[in-house]
Amino acid sequence: MRPTLTHLALHVPDLDACIAFYQRYCGMQVIHQRPGKGTRIVWMSEPGKEHQFIFVIMPGGQDRHLASDDYSHFGFALASREEVDHVAAMAAQDGCLIWPPRDEPYPVGYYCGLRDPAGNYLEFSFGQPLGPGSEQMPIP
Repeated sequence: MRPTLTHLALHVPDLDACIAFYQRYCGMQVIHQRPGKGTRIVWMSEPGKEHQFIFVIMPGGQDRHLASDDYSHFGFALASREEVDHVAAMAAQDGCLIWPPRDEPYPVGYYCGLRDPAGNYLEFSFGQPLGPGSEQMPIP
């Protein structure tokens, strides 16, 4: 048996705020929605990856209150340091930046962190052995 990771499902306190956040910061799109849990269940994906990995978001969750030293997060790769800086600047303006851009030795790279409307943390990185351009990088 060899399972494949296909989705992550989240209960969130404000479904529409989370949809807007993942559209704005992650470029994800709603690819499916249906009635459920008293309102609706939404599937979101990066364009072109609808058959590989999705977020399923559902209403009814509670706001997560992660500690400042809790590094639990969803990781998104970007194509350049400038893109990391751009996301960080947008997040600072929107009040959801939690880790300003920082540079750490390989394989961590250059990254920043955001908090979504449900309290989940997201990392946006460049230079990790995952994501754009990583095919040439060895994984330590």
